[in-house]
Amino acid sequence: MVQSPRIIKTKVGIIGGGPAGLMLSHLLSKSGIDNLVVEMRDHETIRNTHRAGILEAQAVKMLSDSGVNGRVLTHGDEHAGIDLRFNGESHPLDFRDLVNATVTLYAQNEVFVDLAAARQRDGGDVRYNCEVTEILDMETSTPKFRFTDAQGTLFEVHADVIVGADGSRSFARRQMPDTVRKDFKVAYPFAWFGILTEAPKSSPELIYANSPHGFALISQRSETVQRMYFQCDPNEDVNAWSDDQIWSELQKRVDGPDNFQLKTGKIFDKTVLGFRSFVREPLSHGRMFLIGDAGHTVPPTGAKGLNLAFADVKVLFEALDSFFSTGSDKLLGGYSDLALKRVWKAQNFSYWMTSMLHTPVNADPFMAKRALGELETVTSSRYGQQYLAESYTGWPHS
Repeated sequence: MVQSPRIIKTKVGIIGGGPAGLMLSHLLSKSGIDNLVVEMRDHETIRNTHRAGILEAQAVKMLSDSGVNGRVLTHGDEHAGIDLRFNGESHPLDFRDLVNATVTLYAQNEVFVDLAAARQRDGGDVRYNCEVTEILDMETSTPKFRFTDAQGTLFEVHADVIVGADGSRSFARRQMPDTVRKDFKVAYPFAWFGILTEAPKSSPELIYANSPHGFALISQRSETVQRMYFQCDPNEDVNAWSDDQIWSELQKRVDGPDNFQLKTGKIFDKTVLGFRSFVREPLSHGRMFLIGDAGHTVPPTGAKGLNLAFADVKVLFEALDSFFSTGSDKLLGGYSDLALKRVWKAQNFSYWMTSMLHTPVNADPFMAKRALGELETVTSSRYGQQYLAESYTGWPHS
């Protein structure tokens, strides 16, 4: 016997309960717009998925000003610059001096924890362990989607608007008709080998290192836990690397005449992070809209992933707020074009940073020298430094 679905009616049905979906849900609820969030993973899995997070000031402001909580201000680590290191020498960029801006290191899983707690505090309807199986009628004024919860109960959500916030493997994105969608993508021939280590900070600012041995990023997490990466083959096996081998590989990528030495410690997490650039156009179809990684992904070199997602949220929230308060769908109709302007700026910046800092896999000596010439150009020009600083810290929200 076929199970009849239980009907849920809401104004906005959000597929995906990561930071983007929860932030949109939070803002909608503050404006009195009823919404439901459905997430495939369980809360603990998301909470324990370690992902780096460099937040632009505008993302920090969204969290703090909207009343999520103040942890991003009390536990986040504000940074006023980065260090570009090449030819064994460091070239600091002072963001405050260049563009009067800063960024804040605050892990994405911590952003999730804060938003999930805020939704629970405010009585938000967020359902974990739920699998979305079908999206219906997205071209009508009452789009629907079906999901099954952890107990196997089938539900059908009737909404005015559906939002796909379900990450880079988005189910929602795949439901858009082939006739209206176009994908733009680039695959990179390398990945990042990432570690978390119990160690003090090696540097007060993040170090982005170009070396003949490959790229390295020396980042931080807290006073006692640090996050670091080095360029590797996408098929690298993390279990084949001992702690000593990892530290040796990282050190040779930052070696220089100044005898800079990394501060080492116990490594308690190892992962390989794949790279790709991807954009779906448009970011909407009918009454369904995509935000965050569901619509676009960037390599992490430019620190744009979560910031782009929050920028999407801001644009879509304002469009939804206008739609439900005035009945006009003008802003909703312009959501995709407006959001994509920022997406392509971020794609350009992320691609530029990635190509400038990574060692060509085919060991092309021309490309390696060209990248060093570009780094020299950037660091020797205040205008070049300002372009990097402005792009890294984020353009004003539209």
